Amino acid sequence: MIAEDSVLLRVGVTRLLADEDIETVAAVENGDELLLAVSEHRPDLAIVDVRMPPSFTDEGLRAALRAREELPGLPVLVLSQYVEERYAVELLAGGAGGVGYLLKERVADVAEFVDAVRRVAAGGTCIDQEVIAQLMARGRRNPIDLLTPREREVLGLMAQGLSNVAIARSLTVSDGAVEKHVGNIFSKLGLEPSSEEHRRVRAVLTFLDRG
Repeated sequence: MIAEDSVLLRVGVTRLLADEDIETVAAVENGDELLLAVSEHRPDLAIVDVRMPPSFTDEGLRAALRAREELPGLPVLVLSQYVEERYAVELLAGGAGGVGYLLKERVADVAEFVDAVRRVAAGGTCIDQEVIAQLMARGRRNPIDLLTPREREVLGLMAQGLSNVAIARSLTVSDGAVEKHVGNIFSKLGLEPSSEEHRRVRAVLTFLDRG
């Protein structure tokens, strides 16, 4: 389902996803309608804008958080022009369920957007590096201070959902080097051993939660 106050974006994203055989069960324009649609349709993914009627501040994120209370584990992909710090961290660190945060003006490739939609719907994560940078800039000490510059690069690429092989290719290093960096990140963020995918998601979300 899609929650977006711009009718052109609602229709555009709906048609884009339809071309990829992804059905939109509801397309709404405010937080109240989002909650009703989630209750009625129990979607596999909610794509949500941050600022919607009536005040155009943070209605979308607040509604997404309430929707997750009603439907635990609901995957949420925020698609917005803004980084709303107060509720973004709460959503991104909210536990089980896929989560993503993309900035509209930085979505330049349809295939990458569709990949992000599928990844978050499947329980993964996809967070724009600019979102991470803005949340980091809040000025409070966080575990990122413990990471080396290379580990920070790796964490940023992990936030985009890249595999170890893809990270190695991006940084022009060996797969083994990336595995070592990822292990160090898990250790420095205090993440206990569990499934690899779970720890990759928590590596990003724990950092944002403590940011």
